[in-house]
Amino acid sequence: MEKLRAFIKQSLIGGILILLPIVILGAVFRWVFYFVTDLIQPMTDYMSAHYHLPELVADIAVIALIMFACFAIGTLVSTSVGTWIHSHFDKYLDKLAPGYRIIKEIVSQIVGDPNSSPFTKGEVVRVQLFGETCETTVTAIVTARHEDDTVTIFMPTGPNPTSGNIYHVPEKLVTYYPDASVEKMMKSIIACGAGSDSLFTSNNKS
Repeated sequence: MEKLRAFIKQSLIGGILILLPIVILGAVFRWVFYFVTDLIQPMTDYMSAHYHLPELVADIAVIALIMFACFAIGTLVSTSVGTWIHSHFDKYLDKLAPGYRIIKEIVSQIVGDPNSSPFTKGEVVRVQLFGETCETTVTAIVTARHEDDTVTIFMPTGPNPTSGNIYHVPEKLVTYYPDASVEKMMKSIIACGAGSDSLFTSNNKS
């Protein structure tokens, strides 16, 4: 009887572990889809009215057009003329809407602009946050270095790595792990520390 209960429990948990991530992923995609389609609803209505398209087809067509526009604009700003136009437009929009600069920087950090985002350029470290006499360390990313031999670190909080705390600490309290990727570190943060054993291996330490 005990074996039967254990078998049923193990099978049930195994099924949940397989199906639940798929259901959650589907729910996330569904939320993103409806969020995007609500934003583009005016354009969808225009496409449906003028070209007699079903709403779903109109949604897909509008999203495809937006993606093409993003690609075209990205290609344009990679040229010298596009860079000049973008810089002037950026300055004008910054004066017209003061919050634009903050929003742009936040989006750059989240999307992972390689020129500014610590999530792509940051260095994975362990920090003796409570001083040299304390053996407790925290997982963090170095986001800036300073002339006074201090560094700025971002310490993500689990299981949400996009929130956390910023500290300015002496570099002597920082141990670098150059072979540890930020992506792997974020996975360990999401897992509340699970995977840290492989993240901070001895051959990563410097």
